[in-house]
Amino acid sequence: MTAAPSLLEASPASRGDAQPVPFATAYVSLTKQEHIRLVMEANRWKSLHQRAVARARWRDERYWRVLRQLKEQATQREAVLRAELEVAQAKIRDLQQRVFGRKSERRKGGSEQQTRAAATRSPRGQQRGSPGHGRTRLAHLPERVEVVQIETPQCPQCGLELSDFPGTEDSEVLEIEVQAYRRVIRRRRYRPTCDCGCVPGIVAAPPPPRLIERGKFGVSVWTSVLLDKFLYGRPSHRLMQDLADRGLTMSPGTLSGGLAALAPLFEPLEQALVRKLRSQAHWHADETRWAVFVDLAGKVGHRWYLWVFHSSAVVHYVLDESRSAEVVEGELAGVQRGVISCDRYSAYKKFARLHPGVVLAFCWAHQRRDFLELANSYPEVSAWAMQWVDTIAQLYRFNASRLQAPAGSAERATHQAALRQAVQRMASQRDAALADPQLAQPAAKVLQSMAEHWPGLTVFVKRPWVPMDNNTAERDARLAVVGRKNFYGSGSLWSGQLAATMYSLLMTAKLWGLNARTWLGAYLQACGDNGHRAPPDIDAFLPWAMDATRLAVMRACAPGAGEVIKGQEGIDTS
Repeated sequence: MTAAPSLLEASPASRGDAQPVPFATAYVSLTKQEHIRLVMEANRWKSLHQRAVARARWRDERYWRVLRQLKEQATQREAVLRAELEVAQAKIRDLQQRVFGRKSERRKGGSEQQTRAAATRSPRGQQRGSPGHGRTRLAHLPERVEVVQIETPQCPQCGLELSDFPGTEDSEVLEIEVQAYRRVIRRRRYRPTCDCGCVPGIVAAPPPPRLIERGKFGVSVWTSVLLDKFLYGRPSHRLMQDLADRGLTMSPGTLSGGLAALAPLFEPLEQALVRKLRSQAHWHADETRWAVFVDLAGKVGHRWYLWVFHSSAVVHYVLDESRSAEVVEGELAGVQRGVISCDRYSAYKKFARLHPGVVLAFCWAHQRRDFLELANSYPEVSAWAMQWVDTIAQLYRFNASRLQAPAGSAERATHQAALRQAVQRMASQRDAALADPQLAQPAAKVLQSMAEHWPGLTVFVKRPWVPMDNNTAERDARLAVVGRKNFYGSGSLWSGQLAATMYSLLMTAKLWGLNARTWLGAYLQACGDNGHRAPPDIDAFLPWAMDATRLAVMRACAPGAGEVIKGQEGIDTS
């Protein structure tokens, strides 16, 4: 059988060869069996080739599919890492601002409106070239007259003496002198000259009252100790060093024991402050950390909290180991109605839920701070955040204009309407910004917080007597913060409670314009007169129970500040 020509037997013309190869015209003969075998092998190789091609195509498809999945995962991972990086960089900027930045909330660049306002604001302080008021003469201080003379009053040329001329040229220099002294108390003794027997032997005058039984330090010393520590924030060891430099030595044990003995004397005043506080209708509330270095069962660490509640008549501090709503419940026990100006802490929200008659007025200063922190942490939305800061500033100006207008006047009504419109515009801007899908997530979070607390943020609109912020309580907490930084807290529970009590009394006295030294000295003297116990009638030391005359006395300087020092009117310093 003659087989068909194979590919190898193709003609040179069909291959396009210019010169035929030697075997191009050679013919071979195959048997049927060999032909079948060759065809089967060709089909087998074709099948293997097709399967290899399919397998390669499948591998390519799987490769590209896996590659796309890896790219998608990498893109998602990159987005997550970029978000984490932005958060980390925001935290770094925030920490750098806290450590190295300005304490003021004013930004270096600021918005255009803030820059324009700063440019038009007049500089503070006395300006060069403007008429002054002269030096303030403190005429209430005691005088110590010094006469200055010329050693040799004579003419420098001829040597003749100069004669006295009536009058003097006077000037004043303010000095201060604090000196410890010993009160030597000599009690006169008497003996009877009669034979009645009523007077049994020699009798002596009664001893003067003491603030602390058998204590050697008087009222003035303990007044200075309490004021120095709790009003001026000086640590006890510095106070003792200062006293030692003036010749008065006081040991740490004497100081601690004396304060522990004085603590019960203020309990009636503390109870009176709480009763007055609960009778008010509006309170500012805030809390700050305070260290009490005692070990309690079930409590880890020494972090306690000093709460402050400020009403129109009372500033009261409460020391507690927790920040729970139970502290607010205990402080305002029995209160059913009122307004609490506070931050957005959950303890106040829980108290308001349990007392439906209590309204929370949230602080606009905290809301403004959110935008400032947003501008500092995320520079890409800084301009947007500062626009909201300017909007809040406009709200403050609208409220200030309303409060300056007389109550019930047409001007007040006009400003009230303008304030309402400004609040409505702000709410509309907030909702429109939240509906924008392009809004950054940190910015949306700030606006969502504003929307959540909007009812509490707008309490001041209907109640003009409610401030827009809680800066009053923030300022009250500053006294405790100074003490915390200077002497770290309290070493025992009783000293921590004494600190809270003294802060309450001193800040309440400041609220009423009392002279703290005059008031505290008078109260401690009354305690000493009552046998180192609290006086039976404390109304004489409660500002809201005093008459005008008593208030004037307590607002004056300490006794003796306006007297001329005797025996020193004519000191010759020549």
